[in-house]
Amino acid sequence: MRFCGSAGLLSLMPAPTPVVRLRHVAEACAVSLMTVSRVLNNSPHVQAETRVKVQQALERLGYRPDPQIARLMSRVRSCRRRRVDSVIGVVRDDVPDDALHDPAYRYVSIDDIRHRAELHGYRAEDFHVGRGGLTAGRLGRILETRGIEGLIVSPQSSRALVAQLDYARFATATFGYGLQSPDLHRASTNMTRGILSVAADLEARGYRRIGLAVSQWIDDRSDHTYSGAMLNYQHTVAPARRVPLLLFPDNRIREHGSLFCAWMKKHRPDALISFDAYVPEWITKRLKLRIPEDVGLVVHDWVGSLAGLAGIDHRRAEVAAAAVDLIATQLMQNERGIPAVPRQILIPPRWVEGGSVRPRASGSSAS
Repeated sequence: MRFCGSAGLLSLMPAPTPVVRLRHVAEACAVSLMTVSRVLNNSPHVQAETRVKVQQALERLGYRPDPQIARLMSRVRSCRRRRVDSVIGVVRDDVPDDALHDPAYRYVSIDDIRHRAELHGYRAEDFHVGRGGLTAGRLGRILETRGIEGLIVSPQSSRALVAQLDYARFATATFGYGLQSPDLHRASTNMTRGILSVAADLEARGYRRIGLAVSQWIDDRSDHTYSGAMLNYQHTVAPARRVPLLLFPDNRIREHGSLFCAWMKKHRPDALISFDAYVPEWITKRLKLRIPEDVGLVVHDWVGSLAGLAGIDHRRAEVAAAAVDLIATQLMQNERGIPAVPRQILIPPRWVEGGSVRPRASGSSAS
């Protein structure tokens, strides 16, 4: 048997692929290294014709960036930029008499946004359209004057004043789907998973008629995943066990106790996914039912102050982190304006055990 020597082995190995450098691309296009670098970093300071020529050369020559160098350079550019621009603006509506200020509704806290922003080297600062007569146009001028380029948009009124802002100069993201237009990058809780998981968990506890009672705004803000998931679940059970959805017709939840009670009497759900505000009192005082003996209650939007109630934790700290990450990435890549293809990040919710539902049977596990 004959063995090849090291020289023979080397001769069988394919020749290494030549590494394409930025200078090769620059020479092919007859432009400077700086121009090629600006194209790679989506800089707006490149003529359209030159941008196309460089992009075609990058593709033709097979240029591939070195990820280690790219990471290092992004940190250098990021540190240089933050000397003059270290704030991510958090833009909210402030319409005092709007029904969405009702305690039944909750939003991402500024503290959660600040925590993630600081990890990227930014500060987060609140701005309220409508407060003190502040218009969207005036806010835009303030942001531009201060050099703030990153915005997280959190609509908190049915009037959606934040939609009037000119987003062309900003890197933006929003929470959920309350802001339908313009279509920005979004971070949200995956309520399809949340509702379906809760329905399965309630079935494991012996509940057979599971209902959903929320407002139209809640369903809209989730991109109709509340209603979509519940309708999907209802079609998996026998017709006799199906409970029609109750979507309150407007956001003044406290005014719809009679509607809720009539729905409960007609359809007799033995478990309910709904609000922590108003609903428990309607169940116990108006309908004279016991929680959880007569009807189980799952809070659709659980927060730490609701200890003792079962619910769905939207993990807003993670949603806030995802939105800040979207902003930081755009700022690093010099992306501004309404995106052609908005990115959407979905955070899986968390089941929270509580005494408002019957305990699981021995040996069963959480969904």
